[in-house]
This record gives sequence, C-alpha cells and structure tokens, in this order.
Amino acid sequence: MALSLSTDQEKKIDEIVGRYPTKRAACIPVLHVCQAQAGWVTADVIAWVAQRLGMATSEVQGVVTFYTMYHQAPVKKHVLWVCRTLSCDLRGGKAIQEHVEKRFGCHTGHDSTNGVWSLKKAECLAGCGYGPMVQIDDRFFENLTPAALDAVIDAYEKGTPPPQAETAFTKNPAPPKPSAPPPAAPAAPTPSTPPSAPQAS
Repeated sequence: MALSLSTDQEKKIDEIVGRYPTKRAACIPVLHVCQAQAGWVTADVIAWVAQRLGMATSEVQGVVTFYTMYHQAPVKKHVLWVCRTLSCDLRGGKAIQEHVEKRFGCHTGHDSTNGVWSLKKAECLAGCGYGPMVQIDDRFFENLTPAALDAVIDAYEKGTPPPQAETAFTKNPAPPKPSAPPPAAPAAPTPSTPPSAPQAS
C-alpha cells in the first residue's frame, strides 16, 4: 500500500527539506514524519522517501537499519526502551528491565500481553548521570524506581501521559576563590663578613 500523507504532513516535509542545502540531507527528519504516519518504516515508506529526496532505496534502507529509532516492524501503541548501558546497570537498570518484563508478560524485543506496549532494550539513552532510565515513545524518564516506573506506565495506559521527567541540568558551583596567601616569612639576616686579618709586613 502506497504511503499517503496528509496535507499538513506534506507541508511539514517541504519545510524540512527547505532547511538543507541538498534534499538528501533531510532523510532522517523526513523518515520520522513518515514513521509517525505509517507507524513503522515500511517498504513503501522507504520507496517514497527515496523518490522524494532523489536517493536510492538502498541508501534510505541503510539509514533505517543503522538507527534504532526507526521501527522496521509493526509496533504497539507505545514503545518502551529500557537503557542497559553500564551507567544505568550500576544504578539498577537490570532490575528495571526485569520489573517491566514481569509487568508486561514479555521479554525485551516482544510485545506486552495486553497489546499496548512494545518493549525494547537500548544500549544507551544518553542519560548516564541520571540512571536508571527509560524512553517511552519520545519522552525520557530518569532516576527511576520500579514504583516510579509503574506510576508512569499507569498514566500512559489511562491516556494521560505524564510530562517528560528529565533531570534538569545544573552547573557545578564555581570553585571558591583562593584565600589571601599568608605573609611571607622575613628574610634571614645576611651574615656579616668578618674583618680580614692584617697581613705581616
């Protein structure tokens, strides 16, 4: 089935393409628009993007297979990514994954038994200082506990997704100014030179 975009989506793609010096440079954001319409990146999406941007289908396919943010198979209403890189693992990432797998009734790479969620595992979600964390659709939730994640999931299932709970970046305080140096010790007196002995005539 050929990809069909709304008038607003067509305008959005025209606006995106106009930002770049060459059409092919718009491949990544254009794929996002098309995926939002189709639900995943189908063969028709790849063919449409290739034609729209003057690219070979193999080139578009290469972009799709390189980035995990593009779905290469159908997904459920919501996609939950669990971050399992080392920084998150050290702060409980494995426990978060096991908890959500138990709740969803599936392992990562599969869909929940209630048909609402696709569960995936990410190598890194770029919140290394605030783990454990997950990404749900396009929102990030950091410093999680199993109970906190349950509250987020409950909100999504009720149709009231919470705002992104990304930890605010705060700059480290400026280092204190060094105190005034202590006064220099007085210089040691220079020993006087003893008078020379008179020479015999």
